[in-house]
Amino acid sequence: MLSLSMIVRDEADRIEACLASVRGLANEMVVVDTGSTDDTVQRAEAAGARVEHMPWPGDFAPARNAALEHVSGDWVLVLDADEQLLPEAIPALQELMSQPDVLVINLLRYERGAAMAPYSSVSRLFRRHPRLRWSRPYHSMIDDSVEALLRDEPQWRIVNCSAPALLHDGYRPELLQGSDKAQRLQKAMEQWLGEQPGDPYACAKLGALEVAAGNRDRGVALLHQGLASLGESMDRTAERYELLLHLAMAQRDDDPTTAIATYQQALDLPMEPRLNLGARLNLAVLLMETDQLEEAIKLTTTATEQAPEVALGWYNLGLMQRRRGDIAAAINAYTKAIQRHPNHPECHQNLAVALLMGGDIDGARNGFRIALDLLEAQGRNNEAKALRSQVEGLVKLNEAGR
Repeated sequence: MLSLSMIVRDEADRIEACLASVRGLANEMVVVDTGSTDDTVQRAEAAGARVEHMPWPGDFAPARNAALEHVSGDWVLVLDADEQLLPEAIPALQELMSQPDVLVINLLRYERGAAMAPYSSVSRLFRRHPRLRWSRPYHSMIDDSVEALLRDEPQWRIVNCSAPALLHDGYRPELLQGSDKAQRLQKAMEQWLGEQPGDPYACAKLGALEVAAGNRDRGVALLHQGLASLGESMDRTAERYELLLHLAMAQRDDDPTTAIATYQQALDLPMEPRLNLGARLNLAVLLMETDQLEEAIKLTTTATEQAPEVALGWYNLGLMQRRRGDIAAAINAYTKAIQRHPNHPECHQNLAVALLMGGDIDGARNGFRIALDLLEAQGRNNEAKALRSQVEGLVKLNEAGR
């Protein structure tokens, strides 16, 4: 028997889709509401969930631990309201849960809106064992309790589900606008680092935030500190990868040679291919920029084979093939990128350029029109104006003289 466990507050817009996604797997759906003022509770109950209530304890780990007390299944799946279970993963999950020595199933989560590194691994499906508990601030996880349990009960196995299992909407750009997620994460990681100096998890999260905010020196120092804390141990591969990825991103402008070596270290780690997609794509672009085009194409082609559903890989491959002079291959790659991300104006624009180079004037005109319409619809009017000015000297957009 599998129980769904959720903690929610004011999630009326998303709760129904989340609950509907697990009906093919869950025998019990338990939603713990922490003080909703909208109709989250009513919608959850109408969708078949049992709703419990508790005041918000101030952090996710104690809330998730309290929610565990309300479920009765042999297995527990933990979701947030902005996540959905992908139906195509259910058979693989059922097969893994049937294995008597499996304790935790790590799930591949697709981060919709995170183009560069769209996949993460989350330990959200596990046996209901009394010693499995949530810990760590903000991005709480069960990993610490799993590590402690395995020291006493080494017969258990942790396995990975290779099929993408979760869809996460939390990082879509339009949802992040006006959000204080970054500030809350920074505050939580500063506090955690104060309590656990050199902790690789906190160093990775806080280091990445500092680099992104322009505080490169502190960010790089934190990333190096996290790597030093890991030492030679390869037990915490995910944290080592994240530290190396963000360190390479910080190095790329000032020291591309070192950045290439750091990206390669990240790719050498034993990981599921979708999880190191960010390092692979970033390294390929850096190789292209440093005149190592063939190696860049090789890496990007591998990325499209390992994660063909990710548009960015195909888009980058189109850029590289066009630079190589293979217009037919570039058109093919751009077309595949558009199939996966039809609202990406740059892809339509680059496809139009490639079509124009290949002699397809009508196709190029249509591509430029779509790119302009998308830029304007997305409020990018200055970019649309600049593109229109460039295009008007190449093709007539339409008879109306748009």
